[in-house]
Amino acid sequence: MTDDRDFRTVRSILKGSRSAMSDLYHRHVGYLAAVCSRYVGSDEDVQDVLQTSFEKIFTSLDRFEYRGRGSVRAWMTRVTVNESMKFLREKGRLVRMQEVHEPEPDAGDADVEDIPADVLQDMIRRLPDGYRTVFNLYVMEELSHKEIASMLGISESTSASQFHRARAILASAIREYRKNNRH
Repeated sequence: MTDDRDFRTVRSILKGSRSAMSDLYHRHVGYLAAVCSRYVGSDEDVQDVLQTSFEKIFTSLDRFEYRGRGSVRAWMTRVTVNESMKFLREKGRLVRMQEVHEPEPDAGDADVEDIPADVLQDMIRRLPDGYRTVFNLYVMEELSHKEIASMLGISESTSASQFHRARAILASAIREYRKNNRH
């Protein structure tokens, strides 16, 4: 249902409808803000990147190719992720990513079913920029380490190392949360 509505909305925008632009924006702004916040640390920066993302979405709709169910949202998500990466690169937050050669703490059991979503999201947001970026690209966007390496200009081993380190830090934070929140 939403996909058909999104496709019709995109066609209306391409015909010049301002109300269709508003409709698409309001329908997806919450989801795309959540996507953006996975990569960009502060709420103020999230709003800046989100605004840039929507500008790019609206000015690039003529190049969008409908590929079936979910393609509008997937395309908008990709634009938002790319704008988040651009922001992090411009701020110099991705420059220092290197392969980690120190011993990693045990990631242990990564089961998160008992962790509230907002708590888990906060744990992820507190990761260092490089770790958080690779973690989200791998887990949320389901990119391979090869794709992440290409996107970020790093080696595959650096991507894998950053991911494993992020996972270990999150596992430690989860263990600490559970220890402090036992009933």
